[in-house]
Amino acid sequence: MSSLTAGKHAGSGGASNQPAVAEPSFAERARTLVYLGRVGSLSTVSRKQQGFPFGSVMPYGLDDHANPVFLISTMAMHTQNVQADARSSLLVTQPDTIGDPLGSSRVTLLGNVLPVPVPEVARARELYLARHANSKYWVDFDDFSFYRMQVVDVYYVGGFGVMGWVTDSEYYGAKSDPLADTAIDIIQHMNTDHGDALVLLARASAGIESQESAMTSVDRLGFHVRLKTQDGTRSARIAFLREVSSAEEARKVLVEMVGQARRI
Repeated sequence: MSSLTAGKHAGSGGASNQPAVAEPSFAERARTLVYLGRVGSLSTVSRKQQGFPFGSVMPYGLDDHANPVFLISTMAMHTQNVQADARSSLLVTQPDTIGDPLGSSRVTLLGNVLPVPVPEVARARELYLARHANSKYWVDFDDFSFYRMQVVDVYYVGGFGVMGWVTDSEYYGAKSDPLADTAIDIIQHMNTDHGDALVLLARASAGIESQESAMTSVDRLGFHVRLKTQDGTRSARIAFLREVSSAEEARKVLVEMVGQARRI
């Protein structure tokens, strides 16, 4: 499976004459979003109203294979639902969404929610508490147990016009982006201190003249910018000169790209 998906990105606001820029695959983006999330919307099949979906706010952890893990009580309606019918879905939305939520990323995991096998409970407990430390106050209550979603299909939406199915094998075979934990800091730093550099990069790399530019996302292969132009708001994707695996590598590449752009 290729790790790159070329071309499509949200809210392009009109195509430029530049070639398509490689992006992480939908599977990688789905894995990154699930990794970053802490709470989703779990939909189970209602026992009371058969065939109807029943939605619940659901904190989750991840096991070592990126299966969502839930700590749920036997008194909860969603627990009673999955005990009768394991088929469920988990919707996870992009954290720290600014602006129109429909323009932001989200992912829906479809799978079967079943009790975590006894030999694996200790590891599930460790990983869950690493994400939800306050759960230590009720994790050992008799009516609470760990359940896990075995993913069978995934639907990813990256914003307006960016969407597609991801198979279970693609999901399990992908990895979250190496910049996932530092992306917000990179974006804030660039927008606060280097807006002029982003304007320059948009001109040099995307061929777009703009009065203002803001970075909206960043990953190992490049980043997206939202541009204020004479023709309105546009967005563009700009590739890094080379793939990066850390915030420090991203900083070095950005400095290099700005230096090159200033010499054009």
